[in-house]
Amino acid sequence: MPAAVLSPPKSPLLKSPLPKRALPAGRPRAWYIAHNRRLKSMRLVIALLDSGVYEPAQAGNGRIRDAAERIGVHEPSDTTCRMVRTLLVYGR
Repeated sequence: MPAAVLSPPKSPLLKSPLPKRALPAGRPRAWYIAHNRRLKSMRLVIALLDSGVYEPAQAGNGRIRDAAERIGVHEPSDTTCRMVRTLLVYGR
């Protein structure tokens, strides 16, 4: 008997649920840097959780940087890696 071939679902989850908006103008540069670092950290935490990393001790800089490469974001700094581990602690 031939195996059934399943096609990927055409769900709205594959699209971005919210339209992108421009960041507010007039903030200090440090605010934009911190904002983008928080967004990158959240993306990396989600990628790590999806791959089975639930504890900060499991998330070394190398593993976090591998996750960044896998999801297609620039290599995170040491500061961003620390933020990712902090978010993993709060996610318990």
